[in-house]
Amino acid sequence: MDPSSVSPAPAQSQTFTTMDKDLDAIGSHCQYAYCNQLDFLPFRCESCKGTYCLDHRTENGHKCPRAGEWAAARRNATPTSNTPSLGKPTVLNATQCSHPSCKTYINTLNSVGVGCPTCNRQYCLKHRLKEDHSCSTLVPLGARQSSGPSQADKAKAALGRLRVWGKEKQAAVLPKPKPSTAASRVLAMNTLKRTAKGDVKVPLEKRLYLYVEAEANTTSSKLPKGEFWYNKDWSVGRMLDAAARNLQVENLNNHGGGEEEMLRIYHVEGGRLLGFAEKAGDVCASGNTIVLLRGVGPNT
Repeated sequence: MDPSSVSPAPAQSQTFTTMDKDLDAIGSHCQYAYCNQLDFLPFRCESCKGTYCLDHRTENGHKCPRAGEWAAARRNATPTSNTPSLGKPTVLNATQCSHPSCKTYINTLNSVGVGCPTCNRQYCLKHRLKEDHSCSTLVPLGARQSSGPSQADKAKAALGRLRVWGKEKQAAVLPKPKPSTAASRVLAMNTLKRTAKGDVKVPLEKRLYLYVEAEANTTSSKLPKGEFWYNKDWSVGRMLDAAARNLQVENLNNHGGGEEEMLRIYHVEGGRLLGFAEKAGDVCASGNTIVLLRGVGPNT
């Protein structure tokens, strides 16, 4: 056989990478005087700009001659802020949502605060919208005091308009012509009892059936009016709380607000505001109409 026709043997494959550089060129030696260890991932001290191993990477570990210099330079370069740090909210370091019925802490790690540009108050996410915190009824913080009429004068004027409105309302709600026969009165009462809603726990003999409305100029409600029954033995204050829930009217009477936020009941047939301590069955009768109003002041 011709030797020239024999093919050369294939080269043996290598399973490692040949390194041309010296191992010392890969890492760096620790510059600490008593170490000089070769470290492939050395650490750099930002104060003295030296290179050190894992054991001597800290300023105390290599007895840095310029210890604390980098930290001081960084502290001086960062502007100070008077804004309190966010953390666990307490009554001393946190802000509460400006909504009277909300106790949520805002501007914390768990709950951000949203400022309302109209009333200049801070609210949680739930009450951030103007409709959710009744922004139209609030006086903006920092606004100039108006030289117009005082709140007492406004309340008296509102009460005067209310009485005029009540007379017109009384004439409108009473049937025309008024049922003259017992059968007609029974039919009207049966219709009211059939459509009215209320607490089923109230006994039938204790139920007071009323027409309930919310005055649109002083209150905002999701349901403008309705027919409901209440307990005759309840106080007017308790009946007001139930009526506010029925019409979904915001009730701030128990939150310590001023008279401008106070919700009251106007009795159309009686032509007056009812006192909170009066007994519902003594001042109202089934078939009467009551109206919820806000900021009109106590009955005088």
